[in-house]
Amino acid sequence: MKREQFLKTILAVMPATIGAMKLDVVHKMTKGLENTPKMPVLFLGHGSPMNAIAENEFVQGFRKVSSEIETPKAIVVVSAHWETKGTRVTAMENPTTIHDFGGFPKELYEVQYPAPGNPVLANETKNLITTSEVILDEKWGLDHGAWSVIRHMYPNADVPVIQLSLDYYKTPAEHYELAKEMGKLREKGVLVVGSGNLVHNLQMVDWRKLNENYAFDWAQEASSKMNEYILSGNHKELINFSKQGRAFQLSVPTPEHFLPLLYALALQEKTDEINLFNDQPLGGSLSMTSVKIG
Repeated sequence: MKREQFLKTILAVMPATIGAMKLDVVHKMTKGLENTPKMPVLFLGHGSPMNAIAENEFVQGFRKVSSEIETPKAIVVVSAHWETKGTRVTAMENPTTIHDFGGFPKELYEVQYPAPGNPVLANETKNLITTSEVILDEKWGLDHGAWSVIRHMYPNADVPVIQLSLDYYKTPAEHYELAKEMGKLREKGVLVVGSGNLVHNLQMVDWRKLNENYAFDWAQEASSKMNEYILSGNHKELINFSKQGRAFQLSVPTPEHFLPLLYALALQEKTDEINLFNDQPLGGSLSMTSVKIG
């Protein structure tokens, strides 16, 4: 039985007040889950929350990449800024805009990104992942790792967005294997986005030169090696980033900003073309490198 037929049958046996739901609600619930040409996958270096309201080369890069792909039916974001015990996926119809940062101008806190959610896609994602239990979450919303970049790509907020959390108990290899189970989403018009930063050491940022495109020697070494591994398809070394020596250890002092890359790479197929964009360092110990797969 097809999904829409199933939902109609359920409605038919519900109490009248519920069963009288208009069929256009059913159509809306099922919309976007049909097979489509394969979507690309993105990893976006989101950088400072100020990029949400800035006009610079990086937000121009976000706009450009969105213009190069078909408008998705929905977006799944894996953000560095949602770490949980276990894996969760947002399942509300109207996710809130979360301002999960401090010390920034009032203008930034006033930004709202009212993209709809997609409970059906959340459930579809939950069902695809069989190696781990996935919890449907009604509380989180969209953090700045999601909305600060997506608002430049889809400024009308008319593409549904859900988020998948990072389980801080999982190893990098376990995150990679979990992500591989999401591959079928690419065939349903869904754009999967990892949002973080490959080089991300806030403790060592040269704040006087935060907006300058330069890197400390160790950050440049790690960034060059990361790019080499990405472009050559050497996922093993990226999964084992903690064993790549001092430059990597300084560049990835904590894993949350690096792990979203593994979610993107796990969905790479042999025929996919790989391109880097926004490949610039900032403030000595940050990078904005972003990746388009497919």
